[in-house]
Amino acid sequence: MAQGLPDRLLTIAVTATVTSAAWIVAGGLYLTREEGGTDAVGEQLTANVAPQQQVAGPAGRAPGSTATAAATGELIVPVAGVAAGELSDTFTDERAGGERVHEALDIMAPAGTPVVAAAPGTVERLFRSAAGGNTVYVRSADRRTIHYYAHLQDYAPGLKEGQAVAQGQAIGTVGASGNADAEAPHLHFAILRTVSEAEWWEPAQAINPYPLLRGT
Repeated sequence: MAQGLPDRLLTIAVTATVTSAAWIVAGGLYLTREEGGTDAVGEQLTANVAPQQQVAGPAGRAPGSTATAAATGELIVPVAGVAAGELSDTFTDERAGGERVHEALDIMAPAGTPVVAAAPGTVERLFRSAAGGNTVYVRSADRRTIHYYAHLQDYAPGLKEGQAVAQGQAIGTVGASGNADAEAPHLHFAILRTVSEAEWWEPAQAINPYPLLRGT
């Protein structure tokens, strides 16, 4: 009995140490989530985006999210509540009686539906044109890509040129400004490849957003 007592005490001590370590690790993970850090599945929360605009990773939509993540995880569908599978490829559609090609996606949604940034960037220009109506040009950090949002009904309150926007952040609402049909409000969304030295209005190469948003 005298020899068994030290062994029993050693077992108790080791068990207590392991249990304490487990609680320390669990507490650290909890604090990381509470402070807006990276959770156990690696999803990075964006601190300056309202909870209802936070974007889930490629697995799907976070609770309360209004932005649907594309399968690639690089872009999100820039209209709240529209899933990637609901998109139609209108990039090569003819416009102006066949005089030009569309070179953009028309994402249909009721007027007033939030439009969110498909990717992070800086608001290069807020511009009203006869064709595009209320438009937003958001430029990537490397200045080589411009995301163009047109026919907006309104801009998001406080949105201004030079402002940094996070992916999923509201930048406006769906509308029919410009030459859009008032009976068919939609977002005209284009992606333009350019060079860092080019201005927002200079010619750039349009690429099809459809496969990027669909992850195909």
